[in-house]
Order: sequence, then structure tokens, then C-alpha cells
Amino acid sequence: MCGIALVLSGGGVVVAPSAAAAAAGIDPSDEGKGVTVDELKEALRRRGPDSLGCERLRVCADGRILGSYGCDCGSGDGVDVGVTELCFIGATLQLRGAEPISQPMVAQSGSVLVRSTEESMSLMIRMTPNHYYRHWNLVVPVTAMLLLEMKHVAVVEEGSKTMWFGRDAFGRRSLLVHWPTHDDSRFILSSVSPPSYASNNSASTVKGVESAADNDFSEPTNMSYWEELPCGMYSIQLKGLEKSGMCMKEACIFEVRKHDWTNSSLDELIQWKRKSIVPTVDDLTSHKNSVEDYRSSQSFRNSTEAYRVLTALRESVKLRTNLNRLFQDDLTKLKDDELAPIAILFSGGLDSMILAALLDQCLDSKYRISALAGLKELQRISPIRRWRLVEIDTALTNLKGESEHVMSLIHPSNTYMDLNIGIALWLAAGGDGWVDGSLCNMQDGSRYKYKSTSRVLLVGSGADEQCAGYGRHRTKYRLGGWVSLDEEMRLDVQRIWKRNMGRDDRCISDHGKEARFPFLDENVIKTLLEIPLWEMAKLDEPVGKGDKKILREVANLLGLKEAALQPKRAIQFGSRIARESNRKNFGSNRAANQASAGSVEIHHHAR
Repeated sequence: MCGIALVLSGGGVVVAPSAAAAAAGIDPSDEGKGVTVDELKEALRRRGPDSLGCERLRVCADGRILGSYGCDCGSGDGVDVGVTELCFIGATLQLRGAEPISQPMVAQSGSVLVRSTEESMSLMIRMTPNHYYRHWNLVVPVTAMLLLEMKHVAVVEEGSKTMWFGRDAFGRRSLLVHWPTHDDSRFILSSVSPPSYASNNSASTVKGVESAADNDFSEPTNMSYWEELPCGMYSIQLKGLEKSGMCMKEACIFEVRKHDWTNSSLDELIQWKRKSIVPTVDDLTSHKNSVEDYRSSQSFRNSTEAYRVLTALRESVKLRTNLNRLFQDDLTKLKDDELAPIAILFSGGLDSMILAALLDQCLDSKYRISALAGLKELQRISPIRRWRLVEIDTALTNLKGESEHVMSLIHPSNTYMDLNIGIALWLAAGGDGWVDGSLCNMQDGSRYKYKSTSRVLLVGSGADEQCAGYGRHRTKYRLGGWVSLDEEMRLDVQRIWKRNMGRDDRCISDHGKEARFPFLDENVIKTLLEIPLWEMAKLDEPVGKGDKKILREVANLLGLKEAALQPKRAIQFGSRIARESNRKNFGSNRAANQASAGSVEIHHHAR
């Protein structure tokens, strides 16, 4: 996965003193006291090991460009008064194209672009004015981006110096932000936090300063150095700053504008409104008759909606695993028996089995798939495919150093549940384990050490949130019925960028891999929202049957009879990470449960 960063600093220009800034105690000279550019480079290089580039621009308050420089820009110290410095960093994981590329990309106009991508069509291009990319005459998928626009393009007025940055509507790619504080007055964006600043030690409380970027930032807060950037497109006008010092989170510095998505269909997905929530008597009667038909025929009932979901998911997987669009140099380096360009991260449950079966349909049979679970059933439905089960066998008790590293990756997430999930994802994404040749039907039936070379990982994120897979969904339904269930599911989807996606992306991408999320494809989300809620889940039925009902029907259509009956098992429990963590940090599972360990914050951080 690519890694991107921006360090924006400047004397009295960007950090313009004002009443609010003075109240916040921010001194424009307090630059370089936080994370350094070298630290950012080192953290980003793990996400993008194929190339690392840097570009530095200095912009005067009147809009003049003083020149483009290399990136030995240190921490940003030494910027002249009245000059804004922008330091762009781009680390690339080469996954597509015929020729190597590097970032940042610089156009003849002087515009600079760094981007973090996914193989699917981009929200940044599809849902926002596409003039941002005409400088290069290219169309690229983007899920997080930084762009300095230097010349007139489409609707941007002539001579505008505008800094654009954004994150796709569901936060599939991590983008952290450091808002200026009295400790470090720079504005910084980064895909990941360097270990030395993945802590709350630099937190400061500031009151009464409102952010123009997002209403979530308007409350008084004890903030850490980094925060998750809320999904959306933002811009900063770099020209004429000497005339207008405007408000950001902790000081009146410059105005950060948040822009609406230009495609109304995306707004509908973000609002996550389902038309059919509460069933009528006729709906329930129809459902009862279908259940009776199922019991009498002893066959699994597959609804029309299940076929629609299956079709949408198959297209989503196909779009994200098209090898013709993968970087061919990676494939030519491998021997035929090592060709496994795609891997799937498993917790052993329904969602991952569906993805594996769909991937089998979308990927040429000459390629192996590295998979973690359900091996026998996958071999049954696709005996020609050479499945490779990679068993990741590492105990948390032996992972002190790795645990500290993962804590830096999950930051600003900071609970033991976040850590347990992060460790499980980080270990699985590394793909370093054992293969049992006898289980995988290999000629040599021995058990041998193996490290996956797959750079693309399919992950089932978003399935539980959209299909009522969590235990709390069953509780909400029991206490408040269909309306309460719908409200809880909407809350889960709308906060998935903050609770899940940034954390998961950082842990997986740390190995130089790109996670792709078929369940969060826009067309999949749209399809699931068009289905009546009572066809999505039937939570008065037993666990393993009524929860994620629609996906169980999809699994049945794929021939995954056993997977269709599997209850949910979270990755931190399926991998036994949570049990080891509870013993290490609380003494026992029982003590951890009594302390509600999942929501307990971690107060010792990596330094």
C-alpha cells in the first residue's frame, strides 16, 4: 500500500496570529518540535517499499513560488517569515502498470500529487470534480490524496494556489492529521504515525476554537498528536494568507474548507438510509410461508435478493483482483509454483469463505490462493484450485517488541480490543507461517516454513456492520425492534472510518501489502441498502442462522453449506490473540471480562 504525507509549515504566513491563536497559546515559531520528516519517511517506507520520493515547495504569501527543492527538509525548521513550505512525501507499493512509477508526481504547471490508491474506481475521481487530475492526462484510483494545484484547471480560478486533501467516503485508506498546537504549529497529514509520536504524551487541551474542517472537532478536547482525518474532500487557499488568518482546530491559522461530494448517489450511501425497515403483516406472512416451504422441502431457501448480492460481490471481487492491471514485473519474478498474487485474511468465518469462493471464480486457475480457514470446504467446491493454507503460529507472550510496534500502528485507536485486533491483522498480513502439504494436497506432504509473497489481500471488513453480524445488533433488535436495529447498523457504518478502517489499513499495510475491501464497494453497499431489513437479518432466529441471513444465503448459492451455518467468530478470538492478551494484561480471561477489557484504554505507549 502506498504511504503519503504532507508537512505544511511557515513563519508568520500560515500560522497567522489572531485572538483565538493567542488564546490557544500557539506561537508561530514553535515548528519542528514534533515528528520529523525523517521519521515520517521511515514509517511510510514500510507501506511503500518500492520507491520513496519527496518534493518541497516554498510559496510566498502573495502566491509566488520560490522554487522546488529536494526533500532534505528535516523537521521544517528555518522557513523564512512570510513563506509557506510544503513538503510532500510519497512511498509507493508498485501494484499496477507496466513501468515503475514514483511519487510525488509533479506536473509542468508545478502541481504536485501524492496518492494512496485502491484498484476499484476512485471516490475521489468519481464523486468529485475530475479536473484535479487533468494536469497529467491520467485517471487513477484514489482513496486518500494530497494535491497542490498551481494553475487554472476547470472550475478553479486562474492563478489559484490551492492545497487539496481528502479521504474516501468510507475511510478505506488511513489518513492521520496533526492540527497545529502550541507544541508544534505545523499542519501535518500522514498515512501512519511514526512510533515516537504514537502516544498521548503531547496531548493538550484547548477550548473555544472551532474547526472549519469538521464539526466533530468543535468540542473542547484533550487531543493527542494525531487524529483520524474525517472522510471527505478539503481545501486550503495558499494565496492571500496575509490578508486572512482563519480558524483551524487549535488556532486561527488558515481556513480549511470541507467540500460536499458532487455525486448525489454517494450522499445517499453516506446517509445510509434503507427504504424498507419495518415489515408489514403481508411481508411477515410471505416470510412465514417461505420458511414453511423451506422446512418442507429440506432445501436452503435462496431469495432473489441473495442472487443480487452475490452478483454485486462477484463484480466487486473481480474489480479488485484483475491481474491484467497488476504490476507485471512482480509476477515474472516468481516461479510457477510460487504464483500466489492474491491472499485472503481469515478469521475462520462466513465472510472470508464467501470471498475465497468468489476469488476462485474470478482468478485464473494457474494461480494459487493463500488462504486461512475453511480449507476442506474450499477444496470440495473447487478441487482443481491449489489452495495454500498458511498457518500463522505466534504466541502473544513472545511478541513484546511487536506489540509495541502494533500499538504505534493502531494509534490514535487505544483500547485493548484495538490492540488485539491490530496484532491479529498484523500477524496475518505478514503471511509468515507454516504450510501442511498433506492438507493442501501437495505432492510433498511435509510441513514446511512458508512466507506469502502476495501483495494484495482481500479483507471482509464491512460485512458485519451492513448485515447485522454483531451481538449488539441482536440486543438492539430485542429491545427496540426493527427501527432500533436499523439505527445501530447505520451508526456502525457511519463510524467505520474512525473505529475500524484506519486502524486496519495501517496494520495490514505495514508489511508492504494492500488491503482491499469488497464488502465496502459502493455498488455492494447500494445493493444491500435496497434489500428490506427483514431479508437482511432475522434476529429472533438462532445464532448462526438469523444473523447475516442474506450472506448465509449467498454462501449457500456458492456451495458453502457448512460456512452458511457458521456463527460469527471475531478475528481476535479465532486467532486466540484476545485470550493471550487478557492473560498478559489482566491475569486471566475472567478478570478481563470483569474489567470490560475490550473498551479499556492502554495507558502505556511505545516511545
